[in-house]
Amino acid sequence: MNGEMVARCGLLKLVAGLVLLIGTARGAWADGAAAEDTRTRLGLTPGERAEFLAEMRQMLASVQGIIAGIGAGEREQIGAAARLSGNRMARATPDPVRARLPQEFKNLGGPTHLLFEEIAIRAETDDMSSLARLAGETLQQCLACHTRFRAD
Repeated sequence: MNGEMVARCGLLKLVAGLVLLIGTARGAWADGAAAEDTRTRLGLTPGERAEFLAEMRQMLASVQGIIAGIGAGEREQIGAAARLSGNRMARATPDPVRARLPQEFKNLGGPTHLLFEEIAIRAETDDMSSLARLAGETLQQCLACHTRFRAD
């Protein structure tokens, strides 16, 4: 298989991961009836929740930018998109919020931000199929967190 074909297979895996992530979020309303949401509540105030959800949307926008960059072979786009959800975002979490977050959440969140940083660094040199695999690993972290926690 040539490099372009491998990159396309990687992109297909990423798209499948996004579909799974969306499906998990929608699964609570299967057959039109709300199922009990047993995920762990993060205990955020309404203001904290709004900020937290804005960060989640930024992470999703980063994933979109990474995937689009891989598809176009645009290394700078991949790096720029990944950096927006890297360590800088994690360090910007207010101390009162950080203190209340459960350790299990931190155990998923910290490595996820580091994966975004790794993508930004590797975007400079790695082949697109490797970047696609790394983006897939990052999405797996997102899925694990969204499956376990809810932002309220």
